[in-house]
Amino acid sequence: MRIGFGYDVHSLVEGRDLWLGGVKIPHIKGCLGHSDADVLIHAICDALLGACALGDIGMHFPDTNPAYKGIDSKKLLKKVMEMLQAEGYEVMNIDATLALQKPKIAEYMAEMRAVLASIMGLEINQVSVKATTTEKLGFEGREEGISAYAVTLIGKAS
Repeated sequence: MRIGFGYDVHSLVEGRDLWLGGVKIPHIKGCLGHSDADVLIHAICDALLGACALGDIGMHFPDTNPAYKGIDSKKLLKKVMEMLQAEGYEVMNIDATLALQKPKIAEYMAEMRAVLASIMGLEINQVSVKATTTEKLGFEGREEGISAYAVTLIGKAS
């Protein structure tokens, strides 16, 4: 068994779609980034890569590579899962937390979990997504950005 931890942060700007966990969230701002800037999927990718000691998302999908400009982060997660499986591992579970003041995302959590579980070939009860505010503290509290934390447990595939 191995544990992986991932973290990501993106600033919020007008004129971008907001993607969280592979789900488009209606909001006046979206995350700024080279890809679709899905902060939750990026944190999960880093947790999975870290658990396998395969580096991080920036190493495999650099923002200097035009091939990843505007890419759907679900595709990145799928590629990370292929890397993990090539190493002989399977995911036991994912536990992730989003830190953001707005928008409220409780009504989208089930869909996020379903999308993530589908991409990773997991049961819904193997994927946890939570959200919290920062009580208006920090960049998240000022609605300047969103951060995501993810932890995973993986094991050798049976």
